[in-house]
Amino acid sequence: MRNRISRTKVCLGLLGFVLIGGCSSAPKRPAAVFTVKNKVSTQLELAHKEADRGNYEQALDLLEEARRLSISTDDPELLIREGLSRGNILYALGRTAEADAVWDRALAEAELAGDAELAGIVRIYKARSRLLADGAAADTVKTEVHSALAAIGSDKLSLALGWTVIGLVEKEQGRWSEAEEALRKALVIHEQDNYLEQAAYDWFLIASVRSIAGQYAGALDALGKAIGFDRRAENTYGLGMDWRAQGDVYKKMGKSDEAGQAYRRSAAIFRSIFLEQEALRVESRLTP
Repeated sequence: MRNRISRTKVCLGLLGFVLIGGCSSAPKRPAAVFTVKNKVSTQLELAHKEADRGNYEQALDLLEEARRLSISTDDPELLIREGLSRGNILYALGRTAEADAVWDRALAEAELAGDAELAGIVRIYKARSRLLADGAAADTVKTEVHSALAAIGSDKLSLALGWTVIGLVEKEQGRWSEAEEALRKALVIHEQDNYLEQAAYDWFLIASVRSIAGQYAGALDALGKAIGFDRRAENTYGLGMDWRAQGDVYKKMGKSDEAGQAYRRSAAIFRSIFLEQEALRVESRLTP
């Protein structure tokens, strides 16, 4: 009888644990584990930092580990985001066919997973690639990006990229105020969340729009803001590009002394990170 009573008490205790959590002091087990996902996120962030600094080969090395870990968890989101980053870097290296193949694979993964948001993000990347390869496709690209933006929810960086692409389309079509308006929408997102390097690039693009429109003072002002953000981010490559662009604007204005100072500063910055070829390309602009 004692054994039967004891077993009854144990069974009732187990039932109570299932229904109300019981009185056990054992910690509740997590519904999902994110250890590897967090590692992939870290790898992607490091790769992005290196890419923003022009260290594309190092960024690709970092992505190798991100891809291995993504495959190990069979996580569609991780596979897609790694593909987005890899395609972006390959494109920056001029390996456009490889980039398109990587993005196509990421898009197929997103569609298979039924993830409309990630599919929309991939389409923005592909649309940007098409725009830069064929300016004649600008209207089609703008339509595609607006459609993709409608599918994107909380992914702020992708929303910002979409507005950047639209800004580039408007620039391609000579619609200067519309271009800056779109680029500023990306800028707001980056500034709010302290994406310093991305905010610097937004100002760099705004400066480009203003310069082409003949608004040289405004372009110099925008480049000053880009320099400020790149200094805060310690983005040496970005600073070299900012000063080079400043030299270009001064050159358009016929201010050769100021242009020379900006070019020499840009070259010195590139040499500080051992980018001799970039420095030489800047110095070649010193000649009339």
